[in-house]
Amino acid sequence: MRDYRDFLDPQVLTTVRDLSLRARLIVEGFLVGLHRSPYHGFSVEFKEHRLYTPGDDIRWIDWRALARTDRFFVKKYEEETNLKAYLILDISGSMDYPPSGLSKFEYARNLAAALAYLFFLQRDATGLLAFNGGVQVYMPPRASKTHLHDLLTQLAHLEPGGVTRPYRPLRVLAEQIRKKGMIILISDLLTDPEPIIKTLSYLQKRKHEVLVFHVLSPDEMDLKVAGPVVFKDLETGERIALNPGMLRRQYRKTVQQHMNHLKWALRNRNIDYELFTTETPYDHALLYYLKRRERLA
Repeated sequence: MRDYRDFLDPQVLTTVRDLSLRARLIVEGFLVGLHRSPYHGFSVEFKEHRLYTPGDDIRWIDWRALARTDRFFVKKYEEETNLKAYLILDISGSMDYPPSGLSKFEYARNLAAALAYLFFLQRDATGLLAFNGGVQVYMPPRASKTHLHDLLTQLAHLEPGGVTRPYRPLRVLAEQIRKKGMIILISDLLTDPEPIIKTLSYLQKRKHEVLVFHVLSPDEMDLKVAGPVVFKDLETGERIALNPGMLRRQYRKTVQQHMNHLKWALRNRNIDYELFTTETPYDHALLYYLKRRERLA
């Protein structure tokens, strides 16, 4: 029988057609691996506990958890642990790359679905905002099983297209949400970085936990294409003939500068940034989220 953890491999997961099943396989594979890793202390149990800190009432220490983990956990009530999480998914035309194999859009959609499923297990309310040049889909956060089904159905019907303008939808979202929550932006960020940095900083200053999952194809980072070839802009349709061999060194330098600028500009503003290629196993992103979720709790 195939191990659930096999489905953490993005290429293996492409054999599964149903998005809801993909999400479940990713999360269950992640949890199987988590129980056998140095991060076992996270597990799913942390949705109901937090680590003991001096000053906590010892009446709320979970002695069974101490026996299992050799760590002191304090029981937390549901109203303390529930979180409002917002998945902000880029569905612009540039996400529809590469044209064959696993695209950035498909990778990002699978990741969003898995996070939604994990949020549900954590009893956190999950919302979805899909954007290109504007808001295409918005679902306010809820924590019910029916809402999870509706959200995954909505994700399954999305199609990439249009230009990228993430700062406009993010600004709209910032004006709508009042209670502190977690905002996860999943995008290739192939646009002017300054408006994005400014808007995400605005969200962070409003006390939201902001995570940026930067999704790229390995080809985009290295320009491995043999030439000469004609490149087509997936958002504007513009075409240009180039010889990649003559541009590869400068191209790689420019891409690296763009990524470094985003990473340090965001992290200097206490915004979490992480780069994922479409070859990155999904558990890397889920573990990254769990670490931030524990910090927020």
